[in-house]
Amino acid sequence: MKKYLFYFSMALIAFAFSSCSGKKGVFTPTSSGRAYEVLVVVDNPLWERPAGRALYNVLDTDVPGLPQSERSFKIMYTSPQNYDMTLKLIRNIIIVDIQNIYTQPKFKYAKDVYASPQMILTIQAPDEESFEKFVEENRQVIIDFFTRAEMNRQISNLEKKHSDYISTKVKSMFDSDIWLPAELTGTKTGENFFWAGTNAATADQNFVIYSYPYTDKDTFTKEYFIHKRDSVMKANIPGSKEGMYMATDSVTVDVRPIDVHGDYTMEARGLWRMKGDFMGGPFVSHTRLDKANKRIITTEVFVYSPDKLKRNLMRMLEASLYTLKLPNEEQQGQIPMGVTKEENTNK
Repeated sequence: MKKYLFYFSMALIAFAFSSCSGKKGVFTPTSSGRAYEVLVVVDNPLWERPAGRALYNVLDTDVPGLPQSERSFKIMYTSPQNYDMTLKLIRNIIIVDIQNIYTQPKFKYAKDVYASPQMILTIQAPDEESFEKFVEENRQVIIDFFTRAEMNRQISNLEKKHSDYISTKVKSMFDSDIWLPAELTGTKTGENFFWAGTNAATADQNFVIYSYPYTDKDTFTKEYFIHKRDSVMKANIPGSKEGMYMATDSVTVDVRPIDVHGDYTMEARGLWRMKGDFMGGPFVSHTRLDKANKRIITTEVFVYSPDKLKRNLMRMLEASLYTLKLPNEEQQGQIPMGVTKEENTNK
């Protein structure tokens, strides 16, 4: 009897530790689910009405910059009545909270509430109509929130284990630092240029970094980026035969401003092609100003995986771009989530 009381007491202690702070403790369980899976907690009838369909359509959006259609997330849903402790362990959760006690729609999020790593986004609204409008207006915020959550998990993994060789090489060539997966073992250097890759026949992962002098603000334009990328890649990424080289599919390129470590960054994503060959795939790049040296530094990841889906492969590599530390910059941190945080204490 004493033996069973002992185990019961230990179970109560574990529950108390895992339920009180929203931060991972000794007894916090590991979250379940795969990367980019999202559970929506919503009343079944509401899920089928326009408000629910609006949220579904946001989560069901195609990932930009890929050569084939791939959804941003795998979507699961459950009613609040069935939202039990098993489902509460899922890594990405959206709670739909529509009540007339609210005056306006609002986002709130909590981290590692029931498990770790975990992100729970609550969308509050006074009624279904305002909920639908709010979700549609903030579609990119919702997509970015869970994309950043997954990338931050990858950054945490990279902090513990990354390629020391690449970090050392980038430090010596660019006086900078970046964390890349240790699987990128093939390397090549050029003039103000460095490449690392897996050299795999499929699911091939690649990283490049290059720099050039900063002239004026026109440097941060789509046209200038494509021109510079094409010239750098032609000189440094040849194909298997003479006359073959990497080129940018300019029609597919989209650029947007983002914030990285508090600095303006131009994000570009699109497709690359091997000139004179049938090879190609997606790429994502970050272009930043190195103020200390008055130069531009561009980091890029791209993959070649003709027979596989590319969403997770690309996003896993893309997380590395956020770890770039320019000269005189503080150590890399997590990507801001972009919505108001609420530490959930009512579990």
